[in-house]
Amino acid sequence: MYSEILAREEKNQIAILTLNRPEVMNSLNFHLLHALKEQMESLRNRPEIRVIIITGAGEKAFCSGADLKERATLTPVQVKEYIFTIRNLFTFIEFLNKPVIAAVNGIALGGGTELALAADIRIASENATMGLTETRLAIIPGAGGTQRLPRLVGRGKAKELIFTGRRVGAEEAFRIQLVNQVCKPEALLDECMKMAQMICETGPIAIEQAKYAINYGLESDIHTGLAIESNAYWVTIPTEDRTEALAAFREKRKPEFKGK
Repeated sequence: MYSEILAREEKNQIAILTLNRPEVMNSLNFHLLHALKEQMESLRNRPEIRVIIITGAGEKAFCSGADLKERATLTPVQVKEYIFTIRNLFTFIEFLNKPVIAAVNGIALGGGTELALAADIRIASENATMGLTETRLAIIPGAGGTQRLPRLVGRGKAKELIFTGRRVGAEEAFRIQLVNQVCKPEALLDECMKMAQMICETGPIAIEQAKYAINYGLESDIHTGLAIESNAYWVTIPTEDRTEALAAFREKRKPEFKGK
């Protein structure tokens, strides 16, 4: 299924969403944000889709952030609406009930890096460039960057990158744990698919509960986090998938999970 600005492809329980505005480095205008929101909400309720990969069209950019040409035409009230829309969308992606992988295939600046931060796993091509560059436009990250980046790379490094608006290449991004993996550009989607396929071999309910426990547990003290983990674990105990996993182990075969 394809749309004008957001392409969708499905392969073996994996959905690939491609930001499709290469002529403007896949920058995020209102239209693209609404299209991405619609697709994510649709995929959330489809149990046959286990993993979502987000990438950008073309060879230059994953996403260069906000569409500054559109931004220049917006009133202050419309700018607030844009920030509200993008922040809520990225939070929805972060807390989606299934894993999201960002395939960072080139430039990812401002909102592009914030989109990658909202994903669960980030895999970057060697030519990727990332950064929260908003302070160079006399604003600050507004789609979660000031919150997600320090949780990922640490407070000091996040302040350095945000205060300077400095861009980092793929190798530095890997070194500071901004991305999970770096690969050659031509291998990027294959590597993302390999990761997604490994996730697809696991129990769907277990993945959903593990993501829930990690996301909410990290926002609490250790004792509350352990309670969240316990409650998430209890959800998996009565499932058919857990019984199937034990049977498959005894019978020395691969389990066939149904998400039940």
